[in-house]
Amino acid sequence: MVSALTGVMTSVISKLTALLGQEYTKLTGVQREVNFMKDELSSMNALLQRLAEVDSDLDVQTKEWRRQVQEMSYDIEDCIDDFMHRIDHNGMADSAGLVSKVVQQLKSLRARHQISSRIQDLKARVEDASKRRMRYKLDECAFQSRTTTSIYPRLPSLYAEPEGLVGIDEPRDDLVRLLMQGEEASVQQLKVISVVGPGGLGKTTLTNEVYRKLEGQFQCRAFVSLSQQPDVKKILRNILYQVSQKEYDNMEIWDEEKFINAIRDFLQRKRYLIVIDDIWSTQAWKAIKCALYENNCGSRIMTTTRIVSIAKSCCFPHHDHVYEIMPLSAHNSKTLLVKCIFSSEDTCPPQLEEISIKILGKCKGVPLAIVTIASVLANKASTKEEWDSVHNSIGSTLEKDPDVEEMRKILSLSYDELPQHLKTCLLYLSIFPEDYEIERDQIVGRCIAEGFINTGGGQDLEEIGKCYFNDLINRSMIQPVKIKYDGRVDSCRVHDMILDLLISKSIEENFTTSIGGNNQKVVLQCKARRLSINYYFYEDAMVPSTTIISQCRSLSMFGYSEQMPSLSKFRALRVLGIENGEEMEQKYFEHIRVLHQLKYLRLNLRSITSLPEQLGELQHLRTLDLGDTKIKKLPKSIVQLHNLTCLRINNLDLPEEIGNLHALQELSVIKINQNSSASSLLGLGSLINLRIL
Repeated sequence: MVSALTGVMTSVISKLTALLGQEYTKLTGVQREVNFMKDELSSMNALLQRLAEVDSDLDVQTKEWRRQVQEMSYDIEDCIDDFMHRIDHNGMADSAGLVSKVVQQLKSLRARHQISSRIQDLKARVEDASKRRMRYKLDECAFQSRTTTSIYPRLPSLYAEPEGLVGIDEPRDDLVRLLMQGEEASVQQLKVISVVGPGGLGKTTLTNEVYRKLEGQFQCRAFVSLSQQPDVKKILRNILYQVSQKEYDNMEIWDEEKFINAIRDFLQRKRYLIVIDDIWSTQAWKAIKCALYENNCGSRIMTTTRIVSIAKSCCFPHHDHVYEIMPLSAHNSKTLLVKCIFSSEDTCPPQLEEISIKILGKCKGVPLAIVTIASVLANKASTKEEWDSVHNSIGSTLEKDPDVEEMRKILSLSYDELPQHLKTCLLYLSIFPEDYEIERDQIVGRCIAEGFINTGGGQDLEEIGKCYFNDLINRSMIQPVKIKYDGRVDSCRVHDMILDLLISKSIEENFTTSIGGNNQKVVLQCKARRLSINYYFYEDAMVPSTTIISQCRSLSMFGYSEQMPSLSKFRALRVLGIENGEEMEQKYFEHIRVLHQLKYLRLNLRSITSLPEQLGELQHLRTLDLGDTKIKKLPKSIVQLHNLTCLRINNLDLPEEIGNLHALQELSVIKINQNSSASSLLGLGSLINLRIL
């Protein structure tokens, strides 16, 4: 929950601070209430950060309080933004005539009266939340230690029988060659090989098979598994016991340094094989590495991790010693599925051939997913109807199955390890349909518009956002699709099983409300904060009348339907993205002027040729992406968008007075020829922040 809440809470606190500043001193009579809310929310934010550290141990009562704080924060921010818009909008009438000034002043007084009343109500909600915090002693939850010990999730992988494995021979033999081959001198040097890949691909199983095959060639060996919060002293003790096969006196009082020295002394002249499985941090690796004596006896170390940068750190400076584990081939995937269900590799009934391929398509070659779904199918009748039902239930009703729940726990380890800012950005990907190719710049622009990317010290928001994106790839949470010649990733895709996890968490946190998706569990909240409608899958998808969309912050629509909700209902919108609405008419945008909080607008529409002049009234707009439209000319009012940093168009003429867009950093793709006006070309010289042209 904190992953979704932190962004809006930080934004609210900064805006409450702005209300207390010089710019909005007209807000008389409620400064005390605003200051009270700012202080209380700052205190709550500190508690929420601590609760995040014990998130999986929180009780229902604490989670409900946190949910209420989130909804309250959204409402406070909407109230502030609405007031700032009204005051700023009325201030624009200073140059108008006397009658207009009087009318605007009356409207301004009415706006201030309304905002004062709303702030009083919001203050009462903040007070109630603070009282519940004290009454339920929620601060104590942040300091309670874990009282339960969970079963190590990769334990079955360590004891998998070789005859039950599928597709293991080739990667095992590749890894053995990488470990053991080399020139005569290099063979004797210590070599570290790091196996990297997303959760569920079988890293532990693979390294365990290599370990079994090679253990007889070494004088001593050890296989230890870490965790997200490893007890380094316990791990060192385990290594010492495995390599020496004995217990030392008074080991219970040894510190880490004594364990390290004991291991180094023992390994100094030994040819050893050690596997360090499931590394989550470079700090843990560095601590353990101190104990692994670097001799010239032909010793070998294998590590496994989900994070690319850690894999490279483990075998530095030999980056060619990183082994990236791959998904199973289509053939091996089917073999594994059939073997798990029918105890044979070639007995899949003919009537199940087609549906089995569809089911495997969702598993994407991930052994953990295949085995999990196979365990479900094994308890069903071998009929097409039953298997169809399982296929359609993946990601919804199947989540209550114990095996599916266990798989989700393993995948959740990667999510739980993410810092809060990355959790929020990853969660945002749940708005996209299954197998959708997501552009890097699109997700960065959306997250900036929602306030999920914050800067300190004047750093560029876009560059920070790109770093977030790269970090998610580094951690194997998203899969790169388009890669530039210089190694930069331009787009990504989310694995179906990860998307499943994100959708589940999004529903839990009321982060997104998804309608129309084939595997999306729709639990309709009272207030939809982010709405994603997939008309590709279900053209008649409709927003239920019981769902409040007036405070929706993000609207994403994929495909087209005559049932599309009117933009006039989305006055709090920050993000609007419409993809492939081929039959959409231009009149759909006649109410665009009411979206006065809009910061990001992306239209991938081949059916519209123009946008209304009211576009210039969207004073908060940062990104305008029209690259995939047939718009022939930009509205003249576009030069009034003084906060616009990114303008993507499709080979259009430069607008007159383009030089007014001083914040512009990206301008693409423009048409310049002999008919281009001199004034517009000269205007480019005024765009001092322009970096991409």
